[in-house]
Amino acid sequence: MRDELRRLVNEMVRKGIPLDLAKREFERTFLEEVLIAHDGNQSAAARQLGMHRNTLSKKLETPVSQLRRPSLAS
Repeated sequence: MRDELRRLVNEMVRKGIPLDLAKREFERTFLEEVLIAHDGNQSAAARQLGMHRNTLSKKLETPVSQLRRPSLAS
């Protein structure tokens, strides 16, 4: 698993992905996968993650557009 993560990080670095974006993308994907593992049950997912259900809900309501790299065109 560590080698897979290292390859992914290497690719992100080569593409110029900023750290804050990489962390947001990782967290969102991780939370979504835990939620899927619990068949959409936010309470069960939150328990596994060690956070309150409301916190999980707030983190998941962030629009995907805010997780993407902002356009370089001004």
